[in-house]
Amino acid sequence: MTYRDVATKQVLIWACTAVAARMPVAMAPLALVFLVRERPGGYTLGAALAAAYVIGEIIGAPVLGMRMDPARGRRHLVLGLAGGAVGFAGLGVLAGAHPVVLGVFAFLAGAAPAAAAGGQRALLTSLVPERSVAQALSAESMLMSGVWAVSPVAVAGLALGVAPRLPLLLGAALMALSIAGHRWLPAGWDTGERGGESGRIGVLLRAWPVYVTGAASLTLLGLAELTLPALLEQRGIGVGWSGPMLAGLAVGAGLGAFVYGLRSWPGRLRGRSVVLMCGMSVFVSLAALIPGAAGIAVALVLAGTLQSGALITRNLSLREAVPPGALAAGYSVMYAAAGAGYAATGSLAGGLLQVVTPSTAILAGVVLTLLLTALGWWGEVRREGAGRAGIRREDAGSAADAVSSGAVAARDVGIAGPAASAAAAGSGAVADLPVDPAGPAAAGDAVLPGSHDVTDLSDDAARDGSSPALDLPVDPAPRAEGAPIAGGGDAERRL
Repeated sequence: MTYRDVATKQVLIWACTAVAARMPVAMAPLALVFLVRERPGGYTLGAALAAAYVIGEIIGAPVLGMRMDPARGRRHLVLGLAGGAVGFAGLGVLAGAHPVVLGVFAFLAGAAPAAAAGGQRALLTSLVPERSVAQALSAESMLMSGVWAVSPVAVAGLALGVAPRLPLLLGAALMALSIAGHRWLPAGWDTGERGGESGRIGVLLRAWPVYVTGAASLTLLGLAELTLPALLEQRGIGVGWSGPMLAGLAVGAGLGAFVYGLRSWPGRLRGRSVVLMCGMSVFVSLAALIPGAAGIAVALVLAGTLQSGALITRNLSLREAVPPGALAAGYSVMYAAAGAGYAATGSLAGGLLQVVTPSTAILAGVVLTLLLTALGWWGEVRREGAGRAGIRREDAGSAADAVSSGAVAARDVGIAGPAASAAAAGSGAVADLPVDPAGPAAAGDAVLPGSHDVTDLSDDAARDGSSPALDLPVDPAPRAEGAPIAGGGDAERRL
């Protein structure tokens, strides 16, 4: 397994388009804080604007993702990115406006392009052969790790060195460029199906274990990122080291994504995910317990390395859990779940740091992550068991239908007398008997020599001593009548 199939012109255009679309997303929370920090109560207002942005993402990703039509995916992506560009431009141009106005633009900037990440991922996997999907997702993870590593530095440099509104104006320009980039990409992606399940919420909800595990990994690293400055202060280390350490975490994530795509790994996807999540939890716990700066940095790099592999397994598992037409919506729902988990992490971190030490807060996040991982694993096992049970029921139903079809065929061919019971009782009894269901009348009443018209039970048949339908010998001698059987319905006393 190599990255050779991913190194194509179409994938390169996709990469440039994806960077232009997602760089503003990575820049937005910090850029909103810098935008209003010089106002009275600026940091509180900045946090509120960032919350409005994240809420827009959480709402917009599933709602817009479920409405995305794979055949016209580019149209949906372009419209969403255009709305995002308007939102970012409004924030940059109207930086001094009322907080409510800024909140509306922040919500729009988050909601409108929220489904773009899922749609672009579905488009990427359609640009490569099926055998190279894992490498394509690994390449995407590497690319996004670089975006998230560069964006905080770019925001801080532009906001402090030039103007606070410049990062948001740059975000609007980048989203506009991504719209132009989509003109060189396919209009949609082939799902191999025509219709129906791409927008059904029930289809997406069946994959809930994948969303739970995917959100758990981001929740844990989010908690580590948010509590890292406080942890460094607790250890007596300069808070300024938090930036390089988080950059190292992003580099580790890119390295892990690259290594994951180099080969095919043993075990099922859910098993790999559990192993990677447990390993990541171990390294985050070490980062919370190690007293030295170097040890914390190394632990975070290793945690990021495993976390990227865990996210790739979740994306691959989602491809197995939902039909192809629902993949873009499924990726969008996972994006929303991750955003919700990250937002909950911020609230959890703020609450825990009021009552416990930063290291204890991180360890509490590790416990929560392991519980969510176990829940996701149990859900996947349960869903697979239910799927197998459904297949067994379907197979049993098919067998019953086959037996029923054999009995019906035996009745429909017009077999009379004892032969009908034998045909209905044994499968294949009818198949071995050549019978013309249309009868001789269909051929203009031309009866071949030696044949008999089954619709006309004449006295000749009785005199022949043969069965009119099958030409079977019949004993013409009458049989002794027995005593009637009570309840048997023997009206003519023939038994």
